[in-house]
Amino acid sequence: MNALWALSFPWWHFILRGAIVYVVVLLLLRLGGKRQIGQMGAGEFVAILLISNAVQNAMVGPDTSLAGGLVAAAVLLIWHGVVDRIRRRSRGLAKFLSGEGIMLINHGAILDEHAHKAGISRDDLLQALREHGVGNVKDVRLAVLEPDGAISVIRNDDLKPGVWPHHRIKAVKRGSAS
Repeated sequence: MNALWALSFPWWHFILRGAIVYVVVLLLLRLGGKRQIGQMGAGEFVAILLISNAVQNAMVGPDTSLAGGLVAAAVLLIWHGVVDRIRRRSRGLAKFLSGEGIMLINHGAILDEHAHKAGISRDDLLQALREHGVGNVKDVRLAVLEPDGAISVIRNDDLKPGVWPHHRIKAVKRGSAS
């Protein structure tokens, strides 16, 4: 019974390892793009599972104690809370971690360059329109890949004349690598 709680190295190693793994995985997921988080397919889900398995040893090393696992889990939850609190207070960090919405359709025209840079295929975009009950691209005033990976759609008949539906949407510039 004592072996369940006996740590194989000092407790602060777990805290340091967990913090490093949390920050690195968070940055890797952010660099991976919105679709990895917001609209996971089977391949992305398997990748996330494998990442969690791969970083498990980095967090606890050879330690298999219950205490080591609980300390590592607590560190991850604490870091999540810290990053979330900082993100809510810092617009710059929130923008870095979440990104901005990317315009995919404007006034009934698909913005192919924007969609390509966002990693959205024409089929994915048309599927999103159907999910929103829109049968024709020409009926769309604006479609945006939101920071959480969801595609939002605003129909022409949903807007009052002269109203701009969103003020923080990223327009991809020609030739930019964003």
